[in-house]
Amino acid sequence: MSTTDMITFWDGVYAARPAAADPQPNDRLAETVTGLPPGDALDLGCGDGGDALWLARRGWHVTAVDISAVAVERLAGLARSHGLGDRVIAERHDLHESFPQGGFDLICAHYLHTPFDLDRATVLRVAAHALRLGGRLLVVDHGSTAPWSWNQDPDVRYPSPQEVAAGIDLDPATWMVERADAPRRIATGPGGRTAEVTDHVLLIRRTA
Repeated sequence: MSTTDMITFWDGVYAARPAAADPQPNDRLAETVTGLPPGDALDLGCGDGGDALWLARRGWHVTAVDISAVAVERLAGLARSHGLGDRVIAERHDLHESFPQGGFDLICAHYLHTPFDLDRATVLRVAAHALRLGGRLLVVDHGSTAPWSWNQDPDVRYPSPQEVAAGIDLDPATWMVERADAPRRIATGPGGRTAEVTDHVLLIRRTA
């Protein structure tokens, strides 16, 4: 599948739904970041932009990236409309081919799943190397299938946080796993529909 096909697919996903006026952050981000001093953050797969805006409101400078130009342009407009244009930089990246420049105190990748081939382990390894000393990489994956998910394959298997960490294969002398678990929560989907879902949460801190 070509990059053009992937961009077309994800542009279509976002264009098909109304832009959110005030998208909300992911629960796992809020519970992890609350209490941390603000710094420079990178949001991989920013989507509607709820995480980036939430971080910016709390003093973080955020680089938010997505493969979809529709998502990126919407987020840039939202940041300006909320008076956060100086704290949010929205960039389009195909993480197969490019990665944002700079060092970061927080990098988050929420539900970085795709129907296309993506070498996630390599992307997350590059992300870990972009952390500053003391910085954290937060990876939150689906651990179950929500009724409204685009992927309703009954045979889908979700790797555990421990398996994701093993795939990234980081040197324990430099990076430490601070959290690897599978909490449940009540999620709200399109039209207000709710369901219990499982998240796979992996938090890695750069220690050297």
